[in-house]
Amino acid sequence: MQTAAGQQRFCGREFTTEEVSLIQEVVETCAGISRLELAHTVCELLKWKRPGGGLKARECRDLLERLESQGVLRLPDKKSCGSSKPRKCIAPAEKRQVHSELTGSVEEFAPLDVELVESRQQRQLFQKLLSRYHYLGYAMPYGARLQYLVYVRRPRREVVGCVQFSSPAWRMKVRDQWIGWDDATRKLRLQHIVNNSRLLVVARIRNLASMALSGALKRLRADWQQQYGMAPWLVETLVDRQRFYGGCYRAANWRLLGETSGRGRMDRTHQRHGAQVKTVLVYPLVKNARRRLTGGE
Repeated sequence: MQTAAGQQRFCGREFTTEEVSLIQEVVETCAGISRLELAHTVCELLKWKRPGGGLKARECRDLLERLESQGVLRLPDKKSCGSSKPRKCIAPAEKRQVHSELTGSVEEFAPLDVELVESRQQRQLFQKLLSRYHYLGYAMPYGARLQYLVYVRRPRREVVGCVQFSSPAWRMKVRDQWIGWDDATRKLRLQHIVNNSRLLVVARIRNLASMALSGALKRLRADWQQQYGMAPWLVETLVDRQRFYGGCYRAANWRLLGETSGRGRMDRTHQRHGAQVKTVLVYPLVKNARRRLTGGE
């Protein structure tokens, strides 16, 4: 049983009662991810960084374990394998070239194969493609995530796209108002939302983005449930309005909710961080998704 959160002092930093409550919420919401991933997520949210800008992940992991020993939270079991190195961001290449020479209409190449990224080789390919061809480059997302590679079968098997889903924005005014959330309900139900954080096509094939996204969405609910033990009910995405219209989402009947306030996905303190204002769209994966998210069934 968890005890009430209180102020903490650790490694020269004072953590307020509100910050400790936030840490509790992160651990409860991000079920299924490792202790290291939790530490990175908490550091990002609380801006707990070294003078050079690196996250204090090791110190944060020690803090999480101390909070667990005090009964404040319950951490996932330790994993015996994997690297403890910080996540490495891969900068996007300056030159934007098309990866595939294929052209035409997507119907000429259907059906597409949408495969969950699981092997090291697949992860390296996914990272390489986003690093080179996506305007944001590649950075390992914090929290839960699933990644997919999209292939055509003819005239030869070839990768033509990438789709990534990850943890949702902690707070987003237009989304939370549309759902009808207060803070308590959002805390309980947030884990039923997934963010489509990357969508990339690397061939000049008409309507490829729409079909790639559709194929990934068909897999998402079952794959997320298997990986994290929680079935998503709603998918959100944020479109940079200065660069894109979001046509593949609108054509697939995603609902336009409005725009972000320019604070960034991980903002928790209602302070503007100078992030780009983005268009917010959502797509239900189940019937009555909005009602379920408010606690109704």
